[in-house]
Amino acid sequence: MKILMFGRGVIAAVYGWALERAGHEVEFYVRPGRAERYGDAIDLDVLDSRRRLRGEHVTERWPVTYRETLEPDHDFDLIVLSVQHYSFPEAVAFLEPRLGRATLLVFNNLWVEPLQAIGILPPDQVAWGFPGAGGGFGEDGVLRAALLPMLFFGTFGEPPTARERAVREVFGRAGFKFRENPDFRGWLLMHFIQNAGLHTQSLKLGSLAALIGAPGNAREAVLAVRELLPLVEARGVDLRRHRGDVLPLKVPAGLTGPVLAWLLGRFEPMRTVLTAHANQEELRAVCRDTLAEARRLGVAVPRLEAAEPYFAK
Repeated sequence: MKILMFGRGVIAAVYGWALERAGHEVEFYVRPGRAERYGDAIDLDVLDSRRRLRGEHVTERWPVTYRETLEPDHDFDLIVLSVQHYSFPEAVAFLEPRLGRATLLVFNNLWVEPLQAIGILPPDQVAWGFPGAGGGFGEDGVLRAALLPMLFFGTFGEPPTARERAVREVFGRAGFKFRENPDFRGWLLMHFIQNAGLHTQSLKLGSLAALIGAPGNAREAVLAVRELLPLVEARGVDLRRHRGDVLPLKVPAGLTGPVLAWLLGRFEPMRTVLTAHANQEELRAVCRDTLAEARRLGVAVPRLEAAEPYFAK
């Protein structure tokens, strides 16, 4: 399959590498002028846990192909779109006249309504998923990241289409496991508030890594997420359809906080994700947008509101 990764962010790079290793032809679309600046390779320092839970450490200089134009008659089979949620409208506007016959995998964090977010893109050419990876590019240009074995796919109440099944097969053959959710709109909103609750603490503390092995900090993050559940309910999410995400938030935080802190410290791939993350503005934007929606809907979110000095513009 011929695959275009939109942009050269962490998710595009680490999954592009995994898909190319699985035998696919992978290119990156980047803004005009970026290809020369990026050079002809990406330096990788990746903890790959697809086969072993503790991960396989991979360091290599990976030659890549960039393109700075995309014509409507291109021959890509799949375009993978994963950008910061605040950059999503710009990316969709660029792709609307250039999608061609390709399937678009939206591999993205979103807080707006998903079907509205894709604009006039044909819904039957769009597949929905979410990555299980993270990290960051260091000042030395090296991508330090972890690739987790699990990723997420979903639909909006219907069974997967032929295009969507083909996307799942591509990632399955590349060694990934995945979970399927028929209420992917609700799943995306739940994931967004989980991030917002986590970041009320990480921004106060100065980094995501400060949650590792710190039960008190993890407890406050759990409580912040719990306070945001009424917000997604106000957005129309039926929490009964997301029991796996809600249940840990119902357990006393005095128990879940230490467990979360311990897990973050003991599971090396997740530890890598937290310590390597480099985009603080992404964290601030998640909190800002969540708080703005809570105020619009009149939902009380005291912990998030108290953290506002750490993410206000």
